[in-house]
Amino acid sequence: MATMTAAGTDTETAILPEIADPSKVAPKDARELSRLFFDQLAVLEEGTPEYSRTRSTLIEMNMSLVRYAAGRFRSRGPEEMEDIVQVGMIGLIKAIDRFELSREVEFTSFAIPYIVGEIKRFFRDTSWAVHVPRRLQEARVQLARATEELRSRLGRTPTVKELSELMSLSEEEVVEARLASNGYTSASLDATISGSEDGEMAMADFIGTDDHALELVEDFHALAPMIAALDERDRQILHMRFVDELTQSQIGERLGVSQMHVSRLLSRTLSHLRDGMLTTR
Repeated sequence: MATMTAAGTDTETAILPEIADPSKVAPKDARELSRLFFDQLAVLEEGTPEYSRTRSTLIEMNMSLVRYAAGRFRSRGPEEMEDIVQVGMIGLIKAIDRFELSREVEFTSFAIPYIVGEIKRFFRDTSWAVHVPRRLQEARVQLARATEELRSRLGRTPTVKELSELMSLSEEEVVEARLASNGYTSASLDATISGSEDGEMAMADFIGTDDHALELVEDFHALAPMIAALDERDRQILHMRFVDELTQSQIGERLGVSQMHVSRLLSRTLSHLRDGMLTTR
């Protein structure tokens, strides 16, 4: 951090340190510097070079949070770790875009759940087999051998009681081992199933899915009366920002107020609506 640079809007100017390589800033320093950069981000207009530069610096400065969160998954191997870090970066970016200093919490405490959540979502979406404890993995092998031995000896499929006697396990443990066996292999949802009237069909065609749009309908019904209760100016600002998709600066020009004032009004309104939604759930 050698020189100082001025950045900001026409109404407010902040002095920020110019950082040669933000990715090499120590975590402790990044925590202090992030407050300054978030302060500046709040007064800059989205889409401007200054806004993009400040946001990029915040992302690079806090990459250590991603490495820290990804560290708990290091057992998955170096090849997968690279993917984990990339996915964690998505969580970091989401946290930066949604963080507000008015929350009065440390950014690190706010960002870690976003990063870990994104990584876990990656595992959920890309992992096929179900993880089971090692003792059940070993019991599955023992169960397969015992089943084959008894089937050859009896000429039929053995009962749970017969298996438990041969394996020296309780019947409950045999049943548990059988359930664990279901997680050993997985089938693709694209796998075809023959024998239907329409010929071959994909397995996914037979599986129902949650309609997430139904949750949105419930949210819209809960949100509508709260928006209707706002005063005319707040409703107008919400409409211009999220329906007309105007920037805060453009809204300020239309209303004859500063971009900072629009930012404060918008933050206050969204906080009010957010609190209202949380109390209705």
